[in-house]
Amino acid sequence: MKVLLLGGTGEARQLADALADEPGLSVVSSLAGRTAEARVPDGEVRLGGFGGVDGLTAWLRDNKVDCVVDATHPFAATITEHAVEATRAVGLPLLVLRRAGWREQLGDRWVWVGSTDEAAAVLPSVGARAFLTIGRQELDAFAEVGVWMLARCVDAPEPRPSWCELILSRGPYSLQPELDLLRAQRIDVLVTKDSGGDMTSAKLEAARALGVPVVIVRRPPVPAGVDVVEEVDQVVRWLRERR
Repeated sequence: MKVLLLGGTGEARQLADALADEPGLSVVSSLAGRTAEARVPDGEVRLGGFGGVDGLTAWLRDNKVDCVVDATHPFAATITEHAVEATRAVGLPLLVLRRAGWREQLGDRWVWVGSTDEAAAVLPSVGARAFLTIGRQELDAFAEVGVWMLARCVDAPEPRPSWCELILSRGPYSLQPELDLLRAQRIDVLVTKDSGGDMTSAKLEAARALGVPVVIVRRPPVPAGVDVVEEVDQVVRWLRERR
């Protein structure tokens, strides 16, 4: 059984590892290729986009794929929408693997917003020294906000922004360095997305410990009628049932 695994996340790599020796399965991991030096999963890998819904539909047919697992980032809404449309066009089963979102805890001061544009709009009313952890692709939404900003990204945006300080690094992160960073930079507001998972949750712990408010962008919903699971083991069982 041939499986297309739409990846790019830690869960996708874990799933590819778990399926590497699974009898009766041939897995192709697809990476968008937007991150330099991306962590490559085990097994067969393809890089780059498909060319929209039509391109993905054609690829599924041409490569005789039997089912699709979408383990992309919770905010990669476009590829998920394309996967839904393409698998329905071809008549293939689709399963979405999404890590659970973060949940507020005692001491958190979260301001929920629906988009990065909304986050930029409310930011001046929340703090004056912001730490942006939203990735590089939507940084421009904050260019005219007018507060001091520190942005952390895996890769540098092009062109490199002049309106904020920039840190290039890749998680996972731990609590003490995050505390040290917030204190050293006198951060009084954190801006992030509800990505979920443990790799970057230490910033939320640090903000909670220091009483720093968090402007947090809600994740886009998965299209209606699509099966969603949160654990790699659930995907493995789903595939075994179809083998």
